[in-house]
Amino acid sequence: MYLGLLSVDPVHQGKGLGRKMMDAAEEFAVNSGCAAMDLKTISPRNDIQPFYRHFGYAVTGTSPMPEGVVMAVPSHFVHMSKSLVKAQGAR
Repeated sequence: MYLGLLSVDPVHQGKGLGRKMMDAAEEFAVNSGCAAMDLKTISPRNDIQPFYRHFGYAVTGTSPMPEGVVMAVPSHFVHMSKSLVKAQGAR
């Protein structure tokens, strides 16, 4: 499953809302039979990657911005993914 455009208003960050949204999205994906969750961030937002790593996501690659997309600074996509399949015997 692909997770896109997740955000929390900076005024409300640090209150567990991001965790609740991530948990809900991952639960929905698992209940839908998905084995993994994929997402993309943009390279200038390197502050957000630690947030996703905290939830078990790992960088899986990069890709260029689509032609014609104008960014204020040079940017590319950073792809991240997480397996939603629990190891055999895990609870």
